[in-house]
Amino acid sequence: MIGNILSLGFCAQIVVIAVPLVLAALGGAICERSGVIDLALEAKLLFGAFTAAAVSHATGSAYLGVAGALAAGAAVSAVQVYCALWLEADQVIVGIALNIVALSGTRFLLQVIYHEGANSPGCPGFGDAVATNPLIWLGALAALCLPFAVRRTRWGLRLRAAGDRPDALAAVGASPRRARLLAGLVGGALAGAGGAQLSLSVGGFVADMSSDRGYIALAMIILAGWRPALAALAALGMAATYALSVQFQMAGSDLVREAAPLSPYVLTLIVLVVFKGGGNPPASLGRL
Repeated sequence: MIGNILSLGFCAQIVVIAVPLVLAALGGAICERSGVIDLALEAKLLFGAFTAAAVSHATGSAYLGVAGALAAGAAVSAVQVYCALWLEADQVIVGIALNIVALSGTRFLLQVIYHEGANSPGCPGFGDAVATNPLIWLGALAALCLPFAVRRTRWGLRLRAAGDRPDALAAVGASPRRARLLAGLVGGALAGAGGAQLSLSVGGFVADMSSDRGYIALAMIILAGWRPALAALAALGMAATYALSVQFQMAGSDLVREAAPLSPYVLTLIVLVVFKGGGNPPASLGRL
């Protein structure tokens, strides 16, 4: 088993597993930095995964599937931000409600469209490829460029101001709601792309295939102190834990095989308890 862990194949497996977590963590980080609590990451991953598989199956193009996933994630974010800011609904309740809608809604769509309750038909995808998978390159590019954009661009300045001092942003004639909406759309599109990786890597959608990755991504955001670059690194470390659990399931004893799938969740709890996050949340997080 040691030889497998030290192999290039194991490293490639970590990268493939990391893409949904990294993209969800980056998307959630910028949404929360703008002041909107993003508990809907699970919904964005699920709707992104379903849309990617459905569009890819209908068109025969995995690239169009990715475009569909980007749009689906952004659409979920638009609903989330509208309910939270324009309707002034409780942001935690909105996020949980969207996650519940995604869990049941994707199953409903599978039944209506494909007359299947758990799986979509096969579709073109990227498999376990690394170099030719555009979603891996998107994740790497986002991890490099997004932290710079948040710190060094006008868009990033307004995003951070909306999360920390929305009154100051309004005082200079800019709209905090608009800044939060733009942040939500970008973050939702990234999380939707993470969902596309889930379905296009296996050539189809499976009900509940996000497997709580949205909540783990949110935990990584808190651990990173709401800093996108550190959130991406934390998500990469969590992906390594997922990959190790797969290796233990294949090579360990019966007890180890039973316990291995729980290791990412147990590690998440331990890390959060020990480190308790690396910084303070935005001052206006969850406030109008």
